[in-house]
Amino acid sequence: MDKNETRFYLTRIERFTARMARKVLAEAVPFKTRFAPVEGSAPWSDRPTDSLRPFSVGEVWGRNWGSGWFHFQGTIPDKWKGRPVVAHLDVGGEGLVFDARGGILQGITNGSVFDSEFSRDIVRLPESCHDANTVELWVEAAANGLFGMFTEPDPGEDSWSRYGHYDARLQAAELCLFDVERWSLWLDLQVMMGLVQALPEKSVRRARVIRVCNEAVDIYGKTSSVSECREILKPELERPAAASDMSVTAIGHAHVDTAWLWPVSETVRKCARTFASQLALIDCYPDYVFGASQPQHYAFVKEHYPALYARIKKAVRDGRWEVQGGMWVEADCNLIGGEAMIRQILHGKNFFRDEFGVEVDNLWLPDVFGYSAALPQILRKSGIDYFLTQKMSWNQFNDFPHHTFKWRGIDGSEVLTHFPPEDTYNSQLSSRSLILGRDNFKEKDGLDEFMCLFGVGDGGGGPKEEYIEYGCRMKDLEGTPKVRFDKASAFFERLSQYSDRLDTWSGELYLELHRGTLTTQAQVKRANRKLENKLREVELLYSSLPLDKYPAESLDAMWKTVLRNQFHDIIPGSSITRVYKDTLAELAEVDHQCDHLIDEVSRTLFRMKEDALVLFNPSSYVFDGPVPLPEGWNDGVADEAGKDLSTQSETGHLVARVHMEPLSFKTLSRSDSVPAKGISSGSLVLENDLMRYEFNKDGLLISAFDKPAGRQIIEPETPGNVLALYDDHPNDWDAWDIDITYENCLVETARAFNYTRLPAGPVRQGLTFRYYLGNSRIQQDVYLAADSRRLDFRTRVEWHEKHRMLRVAFPVAIRAEQASFDIQYGYIERPTHRNTSWDKARFEVVGHRCADLSEPDYGVALLNDCKYGYRVVDNVLDLNLLRSPTYPDPDADRGEHRFTYSLLPHLGDL
Repeated sequence: MDKNETRFYLTRIERFTARMARKVLAEAVPFKTRFAPVEGSAPWSDRPTDSLRPFSVGEVWGRNWGSGWFHFQGTIPDKWKGRPVVAHLDVGGEGLVFDARGGILQGITNGSVFDSEFSRDIVRLPESCHDANTVELWVEAAANGLFGMFTEPDPGEDSWSRYGHYDARLQAAELCLFDVERWSLWLDLQVMMGLVQALPEKSVRRARVIRVCNEAVDIYGKTSSVSECREILKPELERPAAASDMSVTAIGHAHVDTAWLWPVSETVRKCARTFASQLALIDCYPDYVFGASQPQHYAFVKEHYPALYARIKKAVRDGRWEVQGGMWVEADCNLIGGEAMIRQILHGKNFFRDEFGVEVDNLWLPDVFGYSAALPQILRKSGIDYFLTQKMSWNQFNDFPHHTFKWRGIDGSEVLTHFPPEDTYNSQLSSRSLILGRDNFKEKDGLDEFMCLFGVGDGGGGPKEEYIEYGCRMKDLEGTPKVRFDKASAFFERLSQYSDRLDTWSGELYLELHRGTLTTQAQVKRANRKLENKLREVELLYSSLPLDKYPAESLDAMWKTVLRNQFHDIIPGSSITRVYKDTLAELAEVDHQCDHLIDEVSRTLFRMKEDALVLFNPSSYVFDGPVPLPEGWNDGVADEAGKDLSTQSETGHLVARVHMEPLSFKTLSRSDSVPAKGISSGSLVLENDLMRYEFNKDGLLISAFDKPAGRQIIEPETPGNVLALYDDHPNDWDAWDIDITYENCLVETARAFNYTRLPAGPVRQGLTFRYYLGNSRIQQDVYLAADSRRLDFRTRVEWHEKHRMLRVAFPVAIRAEQASFDIQYGYIERPTHRNTSWDKARFEVVGHRCADLSEPDYGVALLNDCKYGYRVVDNVLDLNLLRSPTYPDPDADRGEHRFTYSLLPHLGDL
């Protein structure tokens, strides 16, 4: 056949396959339906049995996160006796299906199971229904889709659907006769057509599949016999795979985002729907294995659906369900601190060990936006030897060179790493996708096996029954990899035998995408950074007391709240408005609980004295700098030895210069010494024995001279503290992305409209600058402390922008090929040039507390207290301060922000 003839016959087969799908539900009778709305989630025991009203298909029952209960009653016709009967339920949203006694059957999601988009609307009925010929079902329904609301990409300020909209309409409620034979024919054809789509056009196998499928269509046209059609296809479906064909470990998977386009409260219900559906499939298919990560999700189900949780525990014991991943949630790995990263693993592994008796040895992060070079060391020290993701396949410019390799971290530790070569965690386990995965697999010259994660994720759901049926047909099928349902742990154990022949990738796994997540939703990032530090402080304080005084349960709950909000669509800033209202409230409550615990421990550790106060240095390094004293303290201050400290009066309070050793307490008392009065002047110079900094009236730093080094690090023609506003319209993924083209889209730079000299004294001196920039207002208090090189920019921004980005830049007189960036428990070096496409792609990178540019004898660092996005090119240190995307949160980052960044010149290198 030539191409045109082939195209004709392929279209014929596709049309026939679609006709078969429409006839799978052969006959139908309607349910008697009743409904009652409820507020939020109502458990089975609290369903509104007394307020139900009759309800018809086509009626709208809920809008925008609404909830309700449906009651369906029906009778199976006598003529269907002994034949497969199902319930066809589409509530126009999502739902959890219960039987008449409250047993959970499965989840449902709006749409037809035969649509290209995922849905689940066919419910297998319990045997008890067939025995009595009557069916009674209950559905807890949610007025949202698999991916939340319908949203606008750039909604108007007064748009009625600014935060999304959704109308949930009952679409189907009927008992149906299920034609298993016709469904099986449809599945056969799907597998065959997948071969046609993926095999080379001139291959023998492809030509014969097209011919036999057309013969099946011919047979049906003459006889309408489905069984004869299947007999025609059978020889081609029974052709065994060649000895050289690869194997694939197929694992049922449902990546459920802990929050994203829906709040955490809806995730609780998504977990129940997803897990119930997979348990139902486990009951039907003896070889099928399902796996799920994120202990937080299991904890949700344990608390809210204990009977379902008991079934999960049994499936784990039976080897049919695999608990996966070593983190409490699938956390962002760029932004969270080292202690938090270890806590993610500590709580994750402990939960799976305590609840299921399983020691998880893999990190399971299929959808995280980049992976710190500190991870391999942390994983190996935590008993995790294997790592899985696929997100690197999203790279914007460069194709990552491996699917299976050894990943080496900053200390030399290595973990065996696998990227499923289908480049997705949402595989349909189709013949087409497995062939493409096989052909894409970069290590196929030396490895015989790869992994497939099949099932619908993000919004949950997991595999449909059809996906498992595809896999059953491809256990040994010519032209496709040989499918084996198995656990990830078994796959990794087999893979480890080949580790000696694998290549090594050293350093971070930098994702060339989603760079905006280092900055978006700045308030959440700030709260997380502050709480990571504050929780450590609380634990250090209580470690000074006997163990029985340690608030283990409170700290456990507080840490888990923080860890949950480190999920890779929460802390990166890529969720909806409602998520951040919940997150900020939760983190504020943890902060309040920390304060309460600090108050409690203080009553035990210290004695009250009106004329004294206690300072605590929780850090592992010396502190020497200004400390604002409490309101109302107007006297001098002395240390425990009676030595008066340097103090100065500022507007409304005193500031003392304090020296403290690491991990130490210091008691200060009132003294008779007189605080120095701050001296004001009109000078724009901040100067001490080490540094002389000079600003101009626009707020630009035009000189920074290191006196002992005799070195100028800021030149007047290339000033520092350049606050720049850029246009910020990424091609895709508004909250997620920054495109390199922003560098060409400078809108304006800030020029101060007002400046004030702050009172100067023996402790510190400062300047205040006020700016207008775009629609926003900025105030900076710039401080230089005595005997310090560090220049602090304490910044407050009233941010009212849309698709704009605020950055600050410091061109410095340093030349270096590499810049160093603070990450968890160490530093990573990255090029300051753009020699290669890999270098150019790293135009925005993560740094925690600082980025440093150093020559062998001198360097400059740019520090921050809550920011993460850096750009260091040539000699410019640049920090991303704020963004203003409108999707998925149209209010992202609007309002007041407070943060500090600091310039720190230093002798020597890093």
